[in-house]
Amino acid sequence: MQSDTWMLGDMAVSRIGFGAMRLTGSTAFDDRDAVPSDRARVTAVLRRAVELGVNHIDTAAFYFSPLRSANELINSALAPYADDLLIATKVGPARDASGASYAARPDQLRGHVEANLRQLGRDHLDLVYLRRMTQSSIAEHFGALAELREAGLVRHLGVSSVSLDHLAEAQAIAPVVAVQNRFSVDVHPGCDVLEACGAQGIAFVPYFAIAGSKREAGADPAGAQDERIQQVARVHGVTAAQVRLAWTLAHGPHVLAIPGTGDLAHLEQNIAAGRLRLSGEDLAALEGVGDGESTGTGGAAAGNRG
Repeated sequence: MQSDTWMLGDMAVSRIGFGAMRLTGSTAFDDRDAVPSDRARVTAVLRRAVELGVNHIDTAAFYFSPLRSANELINSALAPYADDLLIATKVGPARDASGASYAARPDQLRGHVEANLRQLGRDHLDLVYLRRMTQSSIAEHFGALAELREAGLVRHLGVSSVSLDHLAEAQAIAPVVAVQNRFSVDVHPGCDVLEACGAQGIAFVPYFAIAGSKREAGADPAGAQDERIQQVARVHGVTAAQVRLAWTLAHGPHVLAIPGTGDLAHLEQNIAAGRLRLSGEDLAALEGVGDGESTGTGGAAAGNRG
């Protein structure tokens, strides 16, 4: 079981969830040449994740590859859904039938929300993020989602790839329960959004926590990891990916992780990382890894005590 939980909206979720993109066989958002994943294998991964206590799954209608859709895989593996399972999805980026990506207009968001509803087999979505693309203001897009929330198609709203100004802009329109930004041990720009979320009781859900600078391509093999990560991993007898996840969770009780995998062994390792507690010495050793700006150990140590 997971080490602890956080209230995401009005649902308590385990702090290690599951990201669905890699279920399809894709290694990138708009990967049109992906080899379709093995259906039986990824179905087993989804069901095992729930057995191990995962009750927060992050997905999107634009997570698809030839012959595979993450939403359809989730539906076929897990429906009828458990009452305590929260499925989060996101809109903003989109893909046409050929797989080509584009940025959705505000008037297209209802159709994209409805596509998620159909694929997941639900009459409402628990949590929908607006993933900001290149727009400087998110008010029009977020306003369109707020209307869908009022209509009952969406229960809770989040924002992704945002600054503090974007977060405030959204909050002036409707409540925000979660922020999904890029954040990892080796790529962590200023932590102002993370800290603001903690102060306001908003979940902070990093993406690429394991992959780091590799992004959609996945985690580096152990030999390619920074020596400081490998050293901490050796001390604890764990993998580099588990150290990355533990470092992420150490930044506060409001920080959730959504590692994705299509492999049962990796799934169990990811879940186990929720029980790994890094010491102050470990966190200090990991300062300065990669090219990102350091966030300091103070917040991490405090989060570790939580």
